[in-house]
Amino acid sequence: MNAWVLTYEGFDPASEGLREALCTLGNGRFATRGATPDGEHRTPGTYVAGCYDRLVSTVDGHDVTNEDLVNLPDWLPLTFATPEAPWFRTERADLLDYGQRLDMRRGVLLRWLRWRDTEGRITRMRQQRLVSMADPRLAALETTFTAENWSGDLRVRSALNGRVRNAGVARYRNLRGDHLTCHACGLNDGLAWLTADTRSSHITVALAARTDVDAASTPGAHSSEPDRIGWEHVLHLRQGESGTLTKVVALVTSRDPAIHDAHSAALRSAEHAPGFEELLVRHEAAWERLWTRLGVEVSDPDIAQIVRLHVFHLLQTLSIHTADLDAGVPARGLHGEAYRGHVFWDELFVLPWLNLRLPEVSAALLRYRWRRLSEARAAARAAGFEGAMFPWQSGSDGQEETPAMHLNPVSGRWLRDRSHRQRHVGLAICYNVWHYCLATGSLPRWCAELLVEVAAFFASLAGKHGSRYEIRGVMGPDEYHDRPVDNNAYTNVMTVWLLLRARQAIEVHPDLSPGPERLARWEDITRNMRVDFHDDVISQFTGYADLPELDWGRYRGVRRLDRALEAHGDDVSRYKVAKQADVLMLLYLLTADELLSILHGLGYEAKPDLIPRTVRYYTERTSHGSTLSAVVHAWVLARSDRSTSWRFFAEALVSDIKDVQDGTTAEGIHLGAMGGTLDLLEGCYLGLEVRRDGLHLSPLLPEKLGTLSLTLWMRGTRFSIDADHTGTRVNGEFLPPGEGRTFACRQGEWP
Repeated sequence: MNAWVLTYEGFDPASEGLREALCTLGNGRFATRGATPDGEHRTPGTYVAGCYDRLVSTVDGHDVTNEDLVNLPDWLPLTFATPEAPWFRTERADLLDYGQRLDMRRGVLLRWLRWRDTEGRITRMRQQRLVSMADPRLAALETTFTAENWSGDLRVRSALNGRVRNAGVARYRNLRGDHLTCHACGLNDGLAWLTADTRSSHITVALAARTDVDAASTPGAHSSEPDRIGWEHVLHLRQGESGTLTKVVALVTSRDPAIHDAHSAALRSAEHAPGFEELLVRHEAAWERLWTRLGVEVSDPDIAQIVRLHVFHLLQTLSIHTADLDAGVPARGLHGEAYRGHVFWDELFVLPWLNLRLPEVSAALLRYRWRRLSEARAAARAAGFEGAMFPWQSGSDGQEETPAMHLNPVSGRWLRDRSHRQRHVGLAICYNVWHYCLATGSLPRWCAELLVEVAAFFASLAGKHGSRYEIRGVMGPDEYHDRPVDNNAYTNVMTVWLLLRARQAIEVHPDLSPGPERLARWEDITRNMRVDFHDDVISQFTGYADLPELDWGRYRGVRRLDRALEAHGDDVSRYKVAKQADVLMLLYLLTADELLSILHGLGYEAKPDLIPRTVRYYTERTSHGSTLSAVVHAWVLARSDRSTSWRFFAEALVSDIKDVQDGTTAEGIHLGAMGGTLDLLEGCYLGLEVRRDGLHLSPLLPEKLGTLSLTLWMRGTRFSIDADHTGTRVNGEFLPPGEGRTFACRQGEWP
């Protein structure tokens, strides 16, 4: 087994959507799904980071507005035909051989086939595809044809197709997806081009394509309509000989820097682009640099393949090119249209890994939030609060993009979507800000501003009732309890954590202080926030203890209980059941000592055995309807129940490659789960913790993992780590399993 390669043998229409998502190629600026260039039933998708558009649709008699990451014109179309035969279509072809291979080391998608036409002529085709990591505007498709048992003319038809819409998610298809308008196309000195505008955001998108041919050929006819341009070449093939045709494409938008206009920039980029061989050399070199700096090595080949796949897709969504963009962390990568390409809290599971490898990318992703601080302030004021209230779902400008309605595909009913009440997204942003600052050793003013403004919001959200502060009317990470709840433990405890961090930020930047009166109130909240308990565990929210238990015998194994119960006329929020980790998120983000310290500071007599009891209690009542749930459970069980932790880790690893959520991966990979598995390897199993005084490790690797090797950087200090269950070496220094040690590095700029 080659752990650098993901291979699919044979053509399987039923799994094409999954293959398209997993074989996506991207460079952090844009990505293209692994759709076939010549299929009939395909879901093509090309997405540029940050390119959004809003449309109004009618749902159940109501007008609703949705913002989508726009599916841009399809640059892939390319098909062929032997003499007097119809154009090749994968689904109709007599295929003697077929396969595709994702080469993660090189960032190349290879596809091959042997086809027999109705006259018995056999043609072999080999395609290589790349989306350049060296030049983020360029992509290329190289196709080599070999006439095995015949000689004659092979017609090749290529196109740029603007007749695309957002239609990659079945449950959205009754909503408008026609985001592109004002199409135009043409030919300029042998370059085909196509432009379009997004309907409401008025972003101009331009594609230009150059065709290179290395065999005897004749240019064929071309055809153009406003939204599509096609052109042909005729390759004169002899039996046993090959001919290669390469399509080099440039994609530019009006949001790009250093351009006069998108159309002319695309034409110039395509014209000046090198041939495929040089493009490939540069592209491979860029990927080699990334793998050298960021690679994670695991000795078990099956695990190694999936770990590399996760690194690969994370870097295709968030690469060195992302550092120059105004873009966030799309929950489903640039790989599909699920969640409409929106930015949620998934950065919470991704940035810890990036912080110690590409901190400049982490900074750009956090500045995406900072640039939308004014919108978050306006949202807080409109709701009657202070500070900054960030939206649960964010897109172009920082407004709340959570849809008003969502479809239950089981019942077919449109339901009200209440998830905008997940105010805890602001806590995730600040957790990421704080840990980015710890990793870099610097607390710049814009980071402190985020901490203070979000802290002001949560402080104003907390009202004093009797002797305790309460946060009422919110929704925690468990999306099953979507009606407003009071005193969600995760929200309340993390609010205390944030207020403590904001006080530290003000010590560095005193000009950001909200004043003595508000600071005194913040201090009071950190001593008197309400947290509920029942049955000697932390209660998920006030009143949770009074809910009935679910009949697990009836619903065991059903991940999306909300859909199943609603289809039966019931409501999942009535029960003691969670979609994913909620209370247990506290133990994912905080150490046991940190959590107990906060509870003690609030005056609660929390004993150490509170934590294992709480973990057991909620593990038994979680359906794992989110891929993030397995990540969190693997983490919180790692030291107390290692076999169950490994089971959850194994599920998190395969959540996309085996599509454990039953069809969701085809709509886009789960970037948070992929980042979470990488963080599990080092943050959990290596016990890696970034502290003010250095990098702390307390490794306890599962024996099944084999050996783990990685390199990371903290404040300019390089750490080379090699570990297995018998011990760990950090820059050559041995550390026995279970023993903690802090490795010093530069202190940083904080006082």
